[in-house]
Order: sequence, then structure tokens, then C-alpha cells
Amino acid sequence: MKGYRALKMILILLLLSFEFSTAGQPLPSKPNAYYFDTNGNDNNKGTKNNPWQTLNQLKKIHLFSGDAVYFQGGQTFKGTLMLDSTGSGDKDKPILISSYGDGHAKIDGGNASAVIFHFVRHVSIRNLDLEGSGRKNGNRKNGFSIINCDHIKAEALDISGFQKSGLLIYSSTNIRISGIHVHENGAAGIAVEGSHGKKESRNIQIMDCSAVDNPGDPTNLTNHSGNGIVAGHCTNLLIDHCTATDNGWDMPRIGNGPVGIWCYESDSVVIQHCLSYRNKTSVGGADGGGFDLDGGTTNSIIQYCLSYSNQGSGYCLFQYLGASPWFNNIVRFNISENDGSVSDSKAGIYVWNSSGDRDQFHNANVYNNTIYNNLEAAISYSDKCERKQFAFYNNILVGKDSLIKGNKGNDIFLGNDWWSLNEKFNADGIHDFSAWTKKYHIEMISGKLAGTNINPDFKNPGKTSLVSFPKPGSFDNYNIGENSLLRNQGLDLHWQLGIHSGNMDFNLSSVPAKGVGACF
Repeated sequence: MKGYRALKMILILLLLSFEFSTAGQPLPSKPNAYYFDTNGNDNNKGTKNNPWQTLNQLKKIHLFSGDAVYFQGGQTFKGTLMLDSTGSGDKDKPILISSYGDGHAKIDGGNASAVIFHFVRHVSIRNLDLEGSGRKNGNRKNGFSIINCDHIKAEALDISGFQKSGLLIYSSTNIRISGIHVHENGAAGIAVEGSHGKKESRNIQIMDCSAVDNPGDPTNLTNHSGNGIVAGHCTNLLIDHCTATDNGWDMPRIGNGPVGIWCYESDSVVIQHCLSYRNKTSVGGADGGGFDLDGGTTNSIIQYCLSYSNQGSGYCLFQYLGASPWFNNIVRFNISENDGSVSDSKAGIYVWNSSGDRDQFHNANVYNNTIYNNLEAAISYSDKCERKQFAFYNNILVGKDSLIKGNKGNDIFLGNDWWSLNEKFNADGIHDFSAWTKKYHIEMISGKLAGTNINPDFKNPGKTSLVSFPKPGSFDNYNIGENSLLRNQGLDLHWQLGIHSGNMDFNLSSVPAKGVGACF
């Protein structure tokens, strides 16, 4: 009996200890809501009628599943909103952080971060403005950092004035970002990263976000900065209906540069229905392009995107020395207009490999894209650009004069339409399309011509001025006319090559079986 009583007492003590949090607070019987108002008082109870005044009070409470933290709209709260392992929700009852009343509340991080989530799970944050003192005015941090977290949702945030990234997702999983506007930050608007490998950051969605005027990090003198949206060391990433513009113009160095929307050292990335335009690089710097599948990217796709007037190329396929192998990537049903006129690419599509190893850079399918460039070439290759199994099918390739720059090597070209605005056809110094195909044994199947040299006769080329991604069917500048031969001059990718294209064009319309270009 004594042993039984002792065991019973131990169980009672364990149950009592379980009912208290690590902060010494009893577990709540129902979720709590905590309110902040700059006219409140930190000696209040934190209720709506008796709100707290400063962010310091968050350090004194433990947030449980279903709890909410509200900041009075239209007011500014100085400091850093920090959530660590003392605040996590669950699947059915996430923690919520938001504004209440009219408008957004502002978290002013000053020279520090505005919000940091560290080792927390199931938290939603929305309807807030996050502001730093400025990338050149004392701030040296990220605006909102999500570090080693799981199941985080962030929506309707405005983030500006931070020297590093506006939003950083680091070694985190199951993250959904939507409706975020990042501007006037340094290193990047939105960045995804991990300490090593491609698995630490995974299952991430970045949707309906805009990265505008993120010029560069003034302290980074050894690497690129000023990116719109950049993702590295991640797996299963979706970037959908996002916009990047006017980024990278103040990168403080000459060398490799920023890109509007891109990834590197990543697997299974989908970038789709995005707009990237008028992005820049430093004077004399490289890159400044629209979209990029960079070093170490595998099994990834850029599709249904629009790029125009970027200083670098619209679509970049890059492999840098020291990256893991790059392979099995697709670029399809995209449009590039007048990209690459300033930096070294000088073309709508740019292929670059600094590794010097073709086995590190292989298997790319580039099909049903429309490249229009009345300033430069359609395609460009860097010097010593070793690669293998690169294929271009059913693309419309329009350039000002010469259509290709650099060595096209053993790349496969079939079913493409080539058109030089100045000379009807010009590639490798040859002005006769048929003679060119025979000399280089391209655009030929069983000795028969498989490509075309037809003026695509676009409706309104070279005049894009969109500032957001167009609604389906509303952008017809590059549609192929109903009577155009290009509706039936390409390859049947499914029947002839076993490629499943999705049968949907840039405008979400059906694609003719042998259609050439991105829009029908």
C-alpha cells in the first residue's frame, strides 16, 4: 500500500506540473486574445478594453494554440516582434498575429528586424506593415525572418527599409506566403535559404507577391544583391502570380548580378504566371535578368511567364563553378520582349556555364516560347559553355539582326520559327535559312526541313507596358493569327517526342498539336 500511495502521489505531482507552462502560467481553458494600443498601458490586462502599449509585453507571455495578438490599425509599434519556441499553435488552432480596427498597424524595427519567428509552428501573420530605418540609414537586418519553423502563413504584409531581405525563409517547411509587397530593401525582396543541401527548406508557396525597387545591399561587395525573389537550398517551391520590377539598380559592385525571380541549388521549383520587367544590375555588372534557373537547379520549370525590358536576358539557364549538377529543367510557354540589351547576354535567352564540365550541365527542354527582341539576338551562349542534351522545340525566335550569339554546340533545334527583323534571316553569318540548316544539320528530321523562317506577324510587338500579370486572354500582343502557318508547322511534341506539354498556352488557351510559340 505504501508503494501504491507513493506512486499515486508522483502521478498527481506530474499532472500538476503539466498544467503549468514553461513561463509558469496555467494552461488556458480557451484561447486568449491580446491587444496592443499605443495609448494603452503595460500595466493593463492586455484585453481589448485594457490594451498593452509596447511589444515588451509579448516577451512575458506564452502563446498557446488558438491565441491571437492584435495591434491597433493605423498605429506604429517600435521594436522587434519575436516569437520563439514559447509560442506555437497546432493544425486546427494556429496562433494569429494581425491588426484590428481600421488599416494596418506598423511594426517599426528601426535598425533591427521587425518580426522574427524562430522554432515556432502553426502561426499566421497578416495585415501588418513592417518597416526598417533604411538599407543605407542604419538598418543591417532582414525585415521578417522565418527560421527553423513549420506551417507558417503570412499574408497582406508590406515590408520595406531593411538592408538585407525584406522577407527571409530559412531552413523552414510548409510555408505559405501570399499578398506580400516588399520594396526598398537591400539584398532581396523575398529570399528562401537553408544552411546546406536542398531539403531543409521545403514545401513553400510564394503567391501573389510583388518585389519592387529592392536596389542592393551596400555592404555586400563580393556577391550579387538587389534580387526580387530568390530561392536557394530548397525543395518543392511554387512561385505563382508574382511580380518583380526595378530591382538591382544599386548593387555596389561589378560582377555577377541580381535577377528578378530565380532559384539555385534547388529541386522541384515551379515559377509560373509571373511578370518580371525592367530589372537592372550595376553599371558594368552582369545579369539583371527576368527569370533564372541557376547553378544546381534540378527538375524545375519556368512556365507561362512574361519578361520584358530587363537589362539582362529574360530567361537564363546558368551553371556556376562549384554548384551541384544542373539537370532536367524546362522553360515553356513564356514570352520575352526586348530583354538583355545592357548586360553581357545581349539576348532574350542566355545559356551560361562557368564550370567547364558538360556533365554538370545537361538535359534542358525549351519549348513553345516566344522571344521577341528588336534590340539584340534571340539566343546567346557564353564562352566555353559546355553542356549536353539541350533542346529547343516549337519556339518563335525573333531578333533584330543575328538570331544567335555564341556557340550553339550540339543543341537540338526542331520545329522553331526564326525571323530576323532586319534581314528576314541571319545566323552564324548565313542569310539563307535552308543553307544554314543544311550546314549545321539542325531543324532537320530525316533530311527534311523541320523549322520555319516565317514572319510571325504579331499584333503589337515590342510595346508591352504591363505592371501586373495579365488576366487570361487579355494579353494578345504575341498571339498567332487564326490563319497563320505557325499553328501547324511545329512538332507534335507528345506524339513525336513523348513530351507532355500540358496543352495550355500562355493565355490558358488550348494549344494546337503542332503549334509554334507561346500564344494562340
